[in-house]
Amino acid sequence: MATRDLGTALALADFRWLWIGSLASSFAMNMQIVARGWLVYALTSSALDLAWVTLSFMIPLVAFALLGGVMADRVPKRGIIMLAQGLNSVATILLGVIILAGQVDFWDFIWFGFFNGTVLALSMPARQAMVPELVPERLIFTAMGLTTTSWNLSRILGPAMAGFLIAWIAGGDTTSHFGVGIVYFMIATLYLASSLAMWRVAPTRPSARAEDQHPLRDIADGMRYIWDNPPVLGLILLSIVPFLFGMPINTLLPAYNEDILSGGADDLGLLMSAMGIGAIVGSLMMATMGELRGKGRWLIGTSIAWAGATALVGTADSQLWAVAAVALVGWLSSWNMSLNRGLLQTSIKPAMRGRVLSIDMMSHGLMPLGVIPISLIAEQVNVAVALQVAGGVFALAVVALLGTSRAVRSLA
Repeated sequence: MATRDLGTALALADFRWLWIGSLASSFAMNMQIVARGWLVYALTSSALDLAWVTLSFMIPLVAFALLGGVMADRVPKRGIIMLAQGLNSVATILLGVIILAGQVDFWDFIWFGFFNGTVLALSMPARQAMVPELVPERLIFTAMGLTTTSWNLSRILGPAMAGFLIAWIAGGDTTSHFGVGIVYFMIATLYLASSLAMWRVAPTRPSARAEDQHPLRDIADGMRYIWDNPPVLGLILLSIVPFLFGMPINTLLPAYNEDILSGGADDLGLLMSAMGIGAIVGSLMMATMGELRGKGRWLIGTSIAWAGATALVGTADSQLWAVAAVALVGWLSSWNMSLNRGLLQTSIKPAMRGRVLSIDMMSHGLMPLGVIPISLIAEQVNVAVALQVAGGVFALAVVALLGTSRAVRSLA
């Protein structure tokens, strides 16, 4: 697909406003990660407490994603997204007030994390399912690439902005909560901007009729639909495996930088930037390759290549080699995920889109099942070996699926 299709997609006013809203909410979430993490650790000095706060956000993603899928198929999607971002804005303002008043404690972040996770679980399927309703089918892969690009941009720039603002507002006083409180108000503004951007998007009708059947029946219908459609099942399986064995590198990168490369904070920043830049290149490349032939084979190929790049990071013995290998991981992972999302969007019938996307999103909650054993290897042996094992198991899992799953073979 020609590069001009990037402009063609963004020229569609409804998609452009959806994209702007997604960019604002992505920046808000990534800025929040830094602000939350800094203050929780300042309050507790406990890495375990950081994990509990993260878990409070992840649990509702798994628990409520399927309900979010049912809502996306039954209720106008624009209203769901607007309400969700508005609620996030109000809750963030409330927490900002508590922080500025000096009354914040650990449990405030637990309830706030649970609330954020619940809102995301109930609204994200609607946001994802809305894309095919706003762009023609030939631009689906361009739209998916642009959406992934916005997330990668916010992943790189959002944390840096939050860290800079906290340090600047506090005047270098690392014990001050004032900077964090002000940043929370900025985050609330971004959530509000995301909600207002959706106001500019033309409303769309629900894909499925709001019949008088129980939501659990709707969920069961969605699972049955996936099982009865091998390409859809294959895409979800090829989404789960990377989350199990391709994502541990994100968790282990700080330890890899310190233990293997003997690097400092600036070196870690370089590694993270390299991964982010590679990811942006991968998502933009996908946005210009909608006419690529044999997309299913490319998906399988990039999965194996992503596995190889992960193992390659574990063999790096210099900063330069590590930066190149990490950038390769960012490029391949972003390309692979954009390709998977685009194929999934074009393979689902509209009436099932919200439920299928919610099941796919819920499956990503399995990530800790891969991160924990790989992290144990890193602790018992070293990080380099852990990454090599992760890459090897990743590749073997894809090959095993090819050999045993008719659903995955249907994509080749």
